Amino acid sequence: MSPTVFRVGPYRFYFFSREEERPHVHVTCSDGEAKFWLEPAISFATDTGLSEKQLNDIHKIVESRRDEIVKAWNQHFNT
Repeated sequence: MSPTVFRVGPYRFYFFSREEERPHVHVTCSDGEAKFWLEPAISFATDTGLSEKQLNDIHKIVESRRDEIVKAWNQHFNT
């Protein structure tokens, strides 16, 4: 199961239900996908097919909505 946290423009922000415990968010669009760690600080983990501009744009969205993502993480994983 991969619940969607939210969408912004072409980007879908979501979690994989059975993955590592460290809080993170996945992002996908038609060009590729990325993963960002949320703790201890927001940081880039991996990407496939995204441009530097797309990664920068996504990073800004994750930064601005970090609290919302962490809240959704905690609710989804019952932490």
